[in-house]
Amino acid sequence: MTTTKTAISTPDAPAPAHTFHQGVRTGPFVQVSGQGPVDPATGEYLFPGDVAAQTTRTLQNVRAIVEASGATFDDVVMLRVYLTSRDDFAAMNEAYGAFVTQHCPSGVLPSRTTVMVGLPRPEMLVEIDAFAVTSAAA
Repeated sequence: MTTTKTAISTPDAPAPAHTFHQGVRTGPFVQVSGQGPVDPATGEYLFPGDVAAQTTRTLQNVRAIVEASGATFDDVVMLRVYLTSRDDFAAMNEAYGAFVTQHCPSGVLPSRTTVMVGLPRPEMLVEIDAFAVTSAAA
């Protein structure tokens, strides 16, 4: 069986700033590149200093790419959250929980890993990537 690797692109999420795609789909598998709290229309980093608002905006960007692949957010099986400060964990976790609960009608929430890191831009408090598996046709 041969599967085709397809780039995912949507104006509803920020354009990549480097040499990668917003996401890639091969067969039922969808990998979303790390997203940040960026306005897709302006490319502006939003909500400086507010990790909860940044988390919600970042997840909206992830969701837009997942949906552009033909999958749904409920098809996401894994989210990786990269935080710049342990002090932001509780606020991120609350915003994250509200978002995934709202967008996973099956009630089966994605697996998650949270890692403390340095991110490429000082205004970024959070970055999130995703992996989804879907039965929907590409």
